[in-house]
Amino acid sequence: MRKINLFVEDRGHEVFLQALVQRLASQYGIPIIIRLGSARGGYGKMVNKLKEYVSDLQGDPEDLPDLLIVATDGNCKGYSERKQEIDGAVKSFGGRVIYAIPDPHIERWLLLDSAAFKKVLGKGCDAPTQKCKRDLYKRLLLEAVRNTGVNPPLGGLEFTKDLVHAMNLEYLERTEDSLGKLLKALREIFKKWARS
Repeated sequence: MRKINLFVEDRGHEVFLQALVQRLASQYGIPIIIRLGSARGGYGKMVNKLKEYVSDLQGDPEDLPDLLIVATDGNCKGYSERKQEIDGAVKSFGGRVIYAIPDPHIERWLLLDSAAFKKVLGKGCDAPTQKCKRDLYKRLLLEAVRNTGVNPPLGGLEFTKDLVHAMNLEYLERTEDSLGKLLKALREIFKKWARS
């Protein structure tokens, strides 16, 4: 059984990554266990908590995960800049680390596959253009779900697992840069595990 630890900035990352990792594990026939670490309160707090988290992991070498996935929104800084910042926080970690850095926000990833949206909610959505505006994608996700006739108490995040399972991942890997980087890295790891 492979141990995968997620360290996430918020609930959106948590539910998206759990669903995605479970989908790929099932696809490749890899038994997994997912453990979660998180930090609420924004990016700065998240980076500091991540350093502590990595230090704690290093304290128990027998309990190190096979994979650590770190998730934070790009917040219009872009994938590369965020990755460099996080690299500094995980540099002492001796294991495999990959990054989930939605650019600019996780809610945008949920709106990229209109066919998946239609399959889950009965009506498609418009794929949003990439804009740097605080809370824009939270609002767009909420509006897209409401346009299907549903009033989502959690802003639409409650449909994340179903949306991830309905998504055309091959298409999104080719067309959405920040999600494509994550999908390529995950596929590489799962293929390696399947061969071993």
